[in-house]
Amino acid sequence: MKIHEYQAKEIFRRFGVPTPRGEMVTTAEDARKVAQKLGVPVVVVKAQIHAGGRGKGGGVKLARSADEAAKLASKILGMNLITPQTCPGGRIVRRLLVEEGLDIKHELYLSVLVDRAVEAPVVLGSAAGGMEIEEVARENPAAILSETIGPAVGLQPYIARKLAFSLGLTAELAQAAVPFLQSLYRAFIETDASLAEINPLVVTDDGRLIALDAKMNFDDNALYRHKDLLDLRDLDEEDPLEVEASNYKLNYIKLDGTVGCMVNGAGLAMATMDIIKLAGGAPANFLDVGGGASADQVKNAFKILTSDKEVRSVFINIFGGILRCDVLATGVVAAARELQLKLPVVVRMEGTNVEQGRQILRDSGLNFTIGENMKDGAEKAVRLAGGAR
Repeated sequence: MKIHEYQAKEIFRRFGVPTPRGEMVTTAEDARKVAQKLGVPVVVVKAQIHAGGRGKGGGVKLARSADEAAKLASKILGMNLITPQTCPGGRIVRRLLVEEGLDIKHELYLSVLVDRAVEAPVVLGSAAGGMEIEEVARENPAAILSETIGPAVGLQPYIARKLAFSLGLTAELAQAAVPFLQSLYRAFIETDASLAEINPLVVTDDGRLIALDAKMNFDDNALYRHKDLLDLRDLDEEDPLEVEASNYKLNYIKLDGTVGCMVNGAGLAMATMDIIKLAGGAPANFLDVGGGASADQVKNAFKILTSDKEVRSVFINIFGGILRCDVLATGVVAAARELQLKLPVVVRMEGTNVEQGRQILRDSGLNFTIGENMKDGAEKAVRLAGGAR
């Protein structure tokens, strides 16, 4: 789950990570009031969407008066903000963060994330702050510093000092960086985050370390332990089909292809998307109905798939273990009839009662095509979707 910058900063402050003073607003008049309350020569008006690169799209502006803050807010609110990290259609700006401007001396990069390769949290840092870290990593990998943190002992002071000196901080700032880094790490661990990122982390002219930006992502599987974090979810920032799928307990991510996928198991779903690409097509989604999918889940999955206007065919790829193939076939037939499905559907299944399942599909009289194996099923689904892209 993603949250907005202003929400991430609230969490940072709760754990002792310094951030600029500011407030979220939804109207130009509120932007004026916050700018007046901050009482500083320069305020920053920042669009709040779930994407980076907002400044490049015109979503971050400086205002030198309360009136200018209100004027800028009126322009940014409601705009369709397109950045390198949004979809081509962009995002509608519904919230702004108005915060104090700072006198910046240096910009750095800092983040904590989970590295699956080492099965531990990792702190990343770079003196190239303010830039897209992906570009830095691609063009100059040596500029990225990395320290693996032992989960049992946490971020020790000597590691924080090592990172601080490696980033080029003075001895005085390195001492201040120790509690800063430990607070950031504690925020990451105690909220079950998958990412806590500051880009840029700034050194001000008066010698302070401040998180000028903030980004946090959370592990969905741990949200049951954090009811307060669930309240931070902004459904306006999520794809409507993904929101609907989450209501049905389906793991769904919309993509830009034409072959809709329905699969049981995340690994098989990834392999299914790969083999569709190998066959010359493009998957329209990732959809994992789970190992023990019920007839209702199959029906709801069909609803999600057919709601995507780009889908031209559906590829059902199921391994019948917990979910028997005859049960799946019965559910698929019932769902297709109830929804009056017009799209061509290719079904490849293996496992328990597979022959009974295939016979149920053949006897249904509906528009089903049997895939003999994954390759055959993918090729048929791509062909029925209109061929290679």
